[in-house]
Amino acid sequence: MDGFVLALWVLRLLFLGLIYVFLFAVARVLVRDLRSAARGPAELGRLVVLASPRGEPAPGVFYPLDAVTTLGRDLTNTVVVDDPFASTEHAVLTFRGRAWYVEDRGSTNGTYVNGVLAAGPTALGFGDQIQIGEVRFRLERGRT
Repeated sequence: MDGFVLALWVLRLLFLGLIYVFLFAVARVLVRDLRSAARGPAELGRLVVLASPRGEPAPGVFYPLDAVTTLGRDLTNTVVVDDPFASTEHAVLTFRGRAWYVEDRGSTNGTYVNGVLAAGPTALGFGDQIQIGEVRFRLERGRT
């Protein structure tokens, strides 16, 4: 056998091996992606009801949060607060970058964070309490 023909066969086999390694890597990434999708999306955070004098929402109930979560009396809100002191569209929680912010939407009675009236967008930390009307919530980390 000629040296050139032998080198050509070796190159062909190396190229074929590289194709199989590439296909194996692609299949591995696809399987990992499918497994993570099957677990479902991780929660960004959750609101836990601490106190609700009228019973709705019930204390202990939690609401998983989206990147933009609205709170108020209207049924179109993400979190419906059945309280006469809550406005129709009372407040909005937003996840910006790596932090949560709460902003009052011009409600009559205001939104309180840890007992202090929130003026404009207010940064929140996990464990902070938000009060809308007579209903108090606590911001907690979401489940992953």
